Amino acid sequence: MDGLWFQVLICFLAGAGAGLGTGFAGMSAATVISPMLLTFLDVPAYDAIGIALASDVLASAVSARTYARIGALDLKNGIVMMCGVLSMTVVGSWLSSFLPNHALGGISVVMPFFLGLKFLIFPVTKPRPDRGGPGGKLVRGALGGAAIGLVCGFFGAGGGMMMLLVLTVFLGYELKTAVGTSVFVMTFSALTGAVSHFALGSAPRLDLLVLCVIFTLVWAQLAAKVAARSDPLLLNRLTGVILVLLSTVLVAVHFAA
Repeated sequence: MDGLWFQVLICFLAGAGAGLGTGFAGMSAATVISPMLLTFLDVPAYDAIGIALASDVLASAVSARTYARIGALDLKNGIVMMCGVLSMTVVGSWLSSFLPNHALGGISVVMPFFLGLKFLIFPVTKPRPDRGGPGGKLVRGALGGAAIGLVCGFFGAGGGMMMLLVLTVFLGYELKTAVGTSVFVMTFSALTGAVSHFALGSAPRLDLLVLCVIFTLVWAQLAAKVAARSDPLLLNRLTGVILVLLSTVLVAVHFAA
C-alpha cells in the first residue's frame, strides 16, 4: 500500500509541475514527467518519455482552447510550424529507440532555467515587427518546427521550450500568443511522438499513464485559465518563476539519479 501511495504522489507532483509548465509557458510535460518517473519509480527512460508525451496531448489541447478563446493563437503559422514538427517527430522517436536507457535519461534540463531568466529580466510584452514579411516568417516557422520535432521525438523533452524560444525570439511573438501557438502545435507533436514510442517500444504501465494524464490535464487547465487573465508583464514574471523553479528541481533530480 505504501508503494502505491508513493507512486500516486510522484505522479501527482510530476503532473502538477508538468501542467503548470504547459499552461503558463507552453513547456513540454516530458521535461518534468520523464526524469521524475525515471528517478523515483525506476521506469525505463524510453517508456517514461512515452508516458510523458501522452500526458502532453490532452493538457496541451485544453490549454490551446483556452488561449484560442482570447485570440492568443496564430493558427496559420501554427499549422505551418506543426507540419515541420510532425515531419521530424517520428524520425526523432525512431532514432531514440537505438540509444541506451542511460543516454536518454541524461538529457540536459538547463534550458528552462535560462529561458526563465530571460522572461524575468527581459520580458516579452509586445509583438516585434517582422522585417522579413509573412513569407519569411512562414519559412522560419517551418524550419524551426522541423528542428523542434527532431528534438521532441528524440529526447521527449525540450520541444516546448524550443518552440517558445523560436516564437518569441526568432518570430517576434508576444508571450501569450507564443504560448497559445506552442501548446496548439504540441498537441499534435506529442500525440505523434507518443504513438511512435508505444509502437516502437513496449506497452507502458497503464496505471502510471492514467495518473500522469489526469494530473497534468487538471493543472494545465488551471494554469492556462490564470495565464489567459494575466497582463503580459505579470505573465512573463509567472512564466519566468515557473521555469526557474522547475529547472532547479529537475537539475537536483537529475544529479541525484
